[in-house]
Amino acid sequence: MVSYEYILGGLLASLLGSVFFMIISTTLGGNKKVKALSGRVKSNAFGDGAFLPEMEEEKSTDVVIVGAGVAGAALAYTLAKEGRRVHVIERDLTEPDRIVGELLQPGGYLKLIELGLEDCANESIDAQKVFGYALYKDGKDTKLSYPLENYSSDIAGRSFHNGRFIQRMREKAATLSNVKLEQGTVTTLIEEKGTIKGVIYKNKAGEEFRTYAPLTIVCDGCFSNLRKNLSAPKVESPSCFVGLVLENCDLPHANHGHVILGDPSPVLFYPISSTEIRCLVDVPGTKVPSLASGEMAKYLKTVVAPQIPPQLYNSFIAAIDKGNIKSMQNKSMAANPLPTPGALLLGDSFNMRHPLTGGGMTVALSDIVLLRDLLRPLHDLNDAAALCNYLESFYTLRKPVSSTINTLAGALYKVFCASPDPARQEMREACFGYLSLGGICSYGPVSLLSGLNPRPLHLFLHFFAVAIYGVGRLMLPFPSPQRTWLGVRLILSASGIIFPIIKGEGVRQMFFPATVPAYYRAPPVQ
Repeated sequence: MVSYEYILGGLLASLLGSVFFMIISTTLGGNKKVKALSGRVKSNAFGDGAFLPEMEEEKSTDVVIVGAGVAGAALAYTLAKEGRRVHVIERDLTEPDRIVGELLQPGGYLKLIELGLEDCANESIDAQKVFGYALYKDGKDTKLSYPLENYSSDIAGRSFHNGRFIQRMREKAATLSNVKLEQGTVTTLIEEKGTIKGVIYKNKAGEEFRTYAPLTIVCDGCFSNLRKNLSAPKVESPSCFVGLVLENCDLPHANHGHVILGDPSPVLFYPISSTEIRCLVDVPGTKVPSLASGEMAKYLKTVVAPQIPPQLYNSFIAAIDKGNIKSMQNKSMAANPLPTPGALLLGDSFNMRHPLTGGGMTVALSDIVLLRDLLRPLHDLNDAAALCNYLESFYTLRKPVSSTINTLAGALYKVFCASPDPARQEMREACFGYLSLGGICSYGPVSLLSGLNPRPLHLFLHFFAVAIYGVGRLMLPFPSPQRTWLGVRLILSASGIIFPIIKGEGVRQMFFPATVPAYYRAPPVQ
């Protein structure tokens, strides 16, 4: 018979062994990072912070958004309002300090209202209403007003500090209980059998995590390191912007953007607060004069300053002397997606155009409204292949707005730049003259620019109307062989500007979207 002492001793030994094993396991594993692959504690996500295995975590998030700039922040708020559980990962949650993304066209403001975000671009960030443009060339100027007669008094463009606008949208998105906004750097998309399942990212402390969702939307901006996985990008860098802030001065035309057709390229002025005016000097090419050596200040004072309106001259010189000069490279990139189950590109990571016309935010917000409406009938996003097939319609349905704004930006930039080519010089002069005629000649192009009339065919017709107007100027008072030949070259030059841009946008999608099969895609049956 076994004595009870042996039984009790065996039990005590087993208990002590178990405790010892737990201590050893904790000690050895204590310094390892816990990843979502095996489950992790969700400290500030949805619910009570319970330990979630991989599959449960995947079910707890509907959409992962990479980036919380204009597109990412607006998208997070929009999808969360639709009831989606959203995890946003942004590299830097401090207020951005940029020199672009500061002017929202009226068409973009209408989209902002549709998304319920109009209070992010109001007096709380000292945003300014913009009612149109003033165009300057060789001492002459013409005012081009937005066609706002059929809209309420609140509808206009808005200009502001980009960082303030983004922070307000981030704050508004973060107030929603189904939004998790986290600072971190996404390094990789998680792919399994051709389907994107989520992302790998490092948080602010440098710890690596994985997060899963049925849909990952990449909005990580113009310097995206993820777009190459979801598209075939062809990025062009036509010029750089040099930015300054003019203080305590008034624009010649209040509440208007000012475009100076300078040499070698345009100069922009627009208000960004009640006391500040942004100046953007376009410098062709990929390099700008050195700031450190003083070449930049010299260039601005000797080349640019003599061409700006006299009312702004003293403030412009003072801004140069103050020394707070920033520069950035302008980029353009036609949308060329590679439809991938489980993922989508949006914003500047997907599509860029020259910022001369201030159309980027309008395109992004329009895309968000469209994507929201496409996703609205879907309660379940887990069928990645069916969802990908359905969302191919997004790429066609967005074309009226995006191709109009993209083509106009690219074409206007080339027309507005100075050129030694006489045909290009005539085209530039013709553009200024055509817009100065008033009526439909100014109303039409400005309605396209503002995002209020996103019709590619109207853009095409107005562009060649400018060219024909230029030829007409050359034929008066009497045509000559030299002038006739210059007129022919003008038409050829205009064609050389616009047709490559249209080709990049896609002729069929731009002008005949209803002939594209994806245009008619219906939501997957659920």
